[in-house]
Amino acid sequence: MRRISVFGATGSIGESTFDLLMHMGGPAAFHTVALTGGRNATRLATMARALRAEVAVCADDTCLPALRDALAGSGIHAAAGAQAMQDAADRPVDWAMSAIVGAAGLQPGFQVLSQGATLALANKESLVTAGPLMLATAAAKGGRILPVDSEHSAIFQALTGEDISAVERIILTASGGALRDWPLDRLASAKVADALAHPNWSMGARITIDSASMFNKAMEVIETREFFDVAPDQIEVIIHPESLIHSMVGFHDGAIMAHLGAADMRHAIGYALNWPTRAPLPVARLDLANVGRLTFRAPDLARFPALRLAREVMEVRGMAGTVFNAAKEIALDKFISGQIGFMDMAGLVETTLARLSAETSLANAATSLDDVLAMDQLARLRASQST
Repeated sequence: MRRISVFGATGSIGESTFDLLMHMGGPAAFHTVALTGGRNATRLATMARALRAEVAVCADDTCLPALRDALAGSGIHAAAGAQAMQDAADRPVDWAMSAIVGAAGLQPGFQVLSQGATLALANKESLVTAGPLMLATAAAKGGRILPVDSEHSAIFQALTGEDISAVERIILTASGGALRDWPLDRLASAKVADALAHPNWSMGARITIDSASMFNKAMEVIETREFFDVAPDQIEVIIHPESLIHSMVGFHDGAIMAHLGAADMRHAIGYALNWPTRAPLPVARLDLANVGRLTFRAPDLARFPALRLAREVMEVRGMAGTVFNAAKEIALDKFISGQIGFMDMAGLVETTLARLSAETSLANAATSLDDVLAMDQLARLRASQST
């Protein structure tokens, strides 16, 4: 029986993972080691009881009393706080889902790979901020990273049995987010509620806003460069409003392999959970005759400056991705709190990159996770100081 852990169990990816685990037999099919969440102690306890987990951990230590109460009599160990999260990630597993949002997902991912386990990676920040280190850790310890972003899972599947040297281009599809059809001159006035009204996907608030600004796609562009080791000019982005093609791979003979499926993250999660085989999944089947047509358009870089910044980050490489992500998170915080406007987020990220480029050698690669975390904190400080 496989030992599994889910980091970020109470978020949207975690909920979908839980749904699939229960669908596939729950505690009869999996030995659940650890489930972690943020502040939703009640939901975390419900999941832990259903899967009969060894331990449930809230990231916020103030939630420990509520978690203990909810798990009373279950025999499941309750814990909370940063050290408890690290202890949970140190527990041996065969497979783990990394679905913690933000740089907080870095440490658990490294700990899982250091065991030589399989990491199903939904945490975008890991490869953006520490891609070479994470891949080197996996290679050295015998671990494996399986992509869970729908785009990267699609690329991974399209490349099965293919030689990467035959790849001419990788085409990432983007829904365009909630504001994709707004006039450009109206975007500056967009509010949080506007950016949260995604037409296709049901996701967490932060990633939904990142979808509207295309920072989400910018992160995925950088991830693609790191995970698949292709040149930046081989990576393209195209707006695909229907969100039915999750990504495409073009080969040097002119062929394009496209991965299609309903807008449901359980596709990618299920693929990672069952890899290298496939298993039946409780997801909708596409009726292409009913779909009728698929549409595409090129992204407008004036509308989505995050895509231009991603190109610049890939050219610098080194620690630029760490700064990009940290500044993006601070910019998002400021937009949500009403301190800056929707179109100001990219400007804050660009300013932070320029400032730290002048202060440090961003092109120098990190040699340890501590290097990444130190740059992450410095970038957050500089971004916080920007207006």
